[in-house]
Amino acid sequence: MSHQRIHKVPQPDHIWSYFRLETRPLVLVTVSGILYNVGMVAGPYFEGQLAQCLFDIMKGYKTVSAMVSLAALYLSVILFVQAMRALKRFGVRRFANDTSRNMRHMLYNSLVHMSREKLEKENLGSVMTKAVADVDTCVEGMRKFTTEVFDTGVVLVAYTVMLFSYDWRLALLSCAFTPFAYLIAGHLKGRVAQTNAAYKKSAGRLNGATMDRVSNAVTYRVYGCEQNRDAAYEVRLSDYEKRAVAANLWENTMQPLYNIISMCGAVLILYLGAQNVLGTGWKSWDIAAFTTFLSCFTKMALKSSHAAKLFNAVQKAQVSWARIKPLMKEYIGLDSISLPNVKPIELILSNVSVGWTDGETVLKDISFSAHPGQIIGVTGPVACGKSTLGKGFIGEVPYCGSIRVAGRELRELSHCERSQLISYMGHEPELISDTLAENIRLGEPGEIEPFLRAVCLDEEVRQMPQGADTPVGSGGVRLSGGQQARVALARTLYNSRSVLVLDDPFSALDQGTEQTILENLRVLAKDKIVILFSHRLYQFPTFDRVLFLYGGRSIFSTHEKLMQKNPDYAKLYLEQINGGGGHET
Repeated sequence: MSHQRIHKVPQPDHIWSYFRLETRPLVLVTVSGILYNVGMVAGPYFEGQLAQCLFDIMKGYKTVSAMVSLAALYLSVILFVQAMRALKRFGVRRFANDTSRNMRHMLYNSLVHMSREKLEKENLGSVMTKAVADVDTCVEGMRKFTTEVFDTGVVLVAYTVMLFSYDWRLALLSCAFTPFAYLIAGHLKGRVAQTNAAYKKSAGRLNGATMDRVSNAVTYRVYGCEQNRDAAYEVRLSDYEKRAVAANLWENTMQPLYNIISMCGAVLILYLGAQNVLGTGWKSWDIAAFTTFLSCFTKMALKSSHAAKLFNAVQKAQVSWARIKPLMKEYIGLDSISLPNVKPIELILSNVSVGWTDGETVLKDISFSAHPGQIIGVTGPVACGKSTLGKGFIGEVPYCGSIRVAGRELRELSHCERSQLISYMGHEPELISDTLAENIRLGEPGEIEPFLRAVCLDEEVRQMPQGADTPVGSGGVRLSGGQQARVALARTLYNSRSVLVLDDPFSALDQGTEQTILENLRVLAKDKIVILFSHRLYQFPTFDRVLFLYGGRSIFSTHEKLMQKNPDYAKLYLEQINGGGGHET
């Protein structure tokens, strides 16, 4: 499936949207499904004719050649029917695969564009269960529904028509048992839904406990708490096993009961059908008619019991769909971006206040503007709100006032649109568990060597066992703190946009390396705006402007003017220059 097709899933929170999207395979399923299932009645018909032919041969009425001709015709019909079955199965599998891909893309896209605040409210184990198990269950229910519409619905109609054509009274009596199987399945669907919902929740808790045990294994080992966590994990595992058994019990153990109830009509056929053959019943039958009727009924009874099982599968799918439906949002992609072609890009903050939604405002009335080629240094005392302001640029923290980039209000942009204007590096680099090169490229092709040199990491990378293809480990654990920060900075420069927001990129580096990287940064970002947050002020005299944060307020000026007019800034700078500066916590 093409990438463009995924973008056009209409109303992704409506289940029928995924059916409408797969029109072509469903047309194939419809045509082949009707031909296959109508052709299924050929089986009972030819079985009856073969039984009658064998009886006639034994009586001397026919020869073996008649049996051979009849068998050859039966074989050719079966070959055609099975060819239609193969086409139907291909279409259903194609529909299921495409639908699974569409659902996963929509769910994945929703999760990666969800705000951190909302994402943190979702239990990670539950998210993983929804992304994997719930999508599988939902698609499986859709697949079974699509299959059984024909394999059960159409074929039941065909079998019923054939039964009524032979003896409508006997057909009514023998088929009267089938609705009871449906009634039992319908009555138990609530229990099936309840046990499956509990099973899904337990699976989410188990996934969360598993990820916690693996991610924090070192911490638990260091503090000697491994047995405690193992015990807690065993509790989750035991609960999961009980819920899984209960769910499977209600779903699968009822199938034999459905079969028994549906097959009760065979007793009536053996008794009343025999009277038809003897000439004392409602109809006058030969052996062919009796065999055809009995064979047709048994096949229909088995199919009808499958329909009862289908109710359970659909009920499970409904439970899973209810869990993932809130996450199925309209697709957000680069093809939907419409940004003005404004050159040069200008950044303007007007009376901006930032703060978390569940707390008080951290910063108030920040106003300044910046132009391409400028480096704006942002600093202040410990816990003055630097990182909070930085996260405001990427939408992680709400703000009041106005932040405009390229003439567009930042809060009005989608996450994807914002990512095309602003590059961000947090003060705690988030590295992926892949190679060093992939941590910089993030899937974008290109040469990384210039950016390794820019962050003074090229020599160290050459000394690594596999160079830039060296795995960094989970979260970059195989790299030092300074290397992690420089890899993150190289990534930001490699994928740089018009505005670069760098939150404390030099905290783990020596002054010499910091100065070299800053010189390289001026060259690489000469046509960009750089907002550099730092508690180290050695290089601030070289910056174009400085935003000083203190007491929830701010002042925007040059380094020289701040040294003259702001005692707090002057004191902070002089303490560091004279060797008395500390590190921010």
